[in-house]
Amino acid sequence: MRLRAASALLAAVAALAGFAATGAQADETQTDVQISNVSFDGAKDIVVGLYAKTVTVSGTFTHPSGIQDADFVLWRGPDGANPYETYDDRIVSNEYYSHADCVAVSATTSTCSQTISLEPDWKYGGTALTNAHAGTWKVSVQGVANDDSWTQSANYTTTRLQRESKTTVDAGPEPIAQGKTLTVTGKLTRADWDNLDYRGYTAQPVRLQFCKAGTTTYTTVKTVYTSSTGTLTTTVPAAEDGYWRWNFAGTSTTPAAKSTADYVDVQ
Repeated sequence: MRLRAASALLAAVAALAGFAATGAQADETQTDVQISNVSFDGAKDIVVGLYAKTVTVSGTFTHPSGIQDADFVLWRGPDGANPYETYDDRIVSNEYYSHADCVAVSATTSTCSQTISLEPDWKYGGTALTNAHAGTWKVSVQGVANDDSWTQSANYTTTRLQRESKTTVDAGPEPIAQGKTLTVTGKLTRADWDNLDYRGYTAQPVRLQFCKAGTTTYTTVKTVYTSSTGTLTTTVPAAEDGYWRWNFAGTSTTPAAKSTADYVDVQ
């Protein structure tokens, strides 16, 4: 596919310039290869902690002659740019210089997949992640049919590389008399790919939530911002038995995180 598609890819650069549409609509204007259902391990975003992680990106490709190969590339740059030439801001699959794993589900349709290795603790030849990599990436997808016709969509969809987050909680004193002041603390941290540890995520809004004993529904009591070290501290009146937790909604670079619940006995 690399040799067969090379000239087609160069010609595609000009053709793709100005295309902002994603998915099948943009592909139909190129050739007859149809692309759908592109995802990373079945999820929208890619969350990485401190150690190497390999994700599988897959999609469904359809053409009357059947499918021979596919490619997936993560990249950042302006619309109309060529993802195959933005070397400083692209992430290619482990199979980029070989072939995707394409499994035929019918005479015309295949599911094709490739793996991408992401390594904050870079050792084995994957993409060495730094904090600057966190954020939104475009996903370029190409499918090649058995008759050598092809579709390449430089901006088919997007995904986010995110730094894994963690939240802790501690409510006390416990047990506590009804009406007394309860102090709830905690910390929001996220993976630091530059230093290979978890560090406080500063100035972030985190919801303090309560679930009354015997029920399953949490309600938000207040929103507290993290300190310069990621810590959380607030006070609330102790009214009844129940569970307390911190709930962080997430950002483009960091996924949502909920702490485990801390039960407080109110007497």
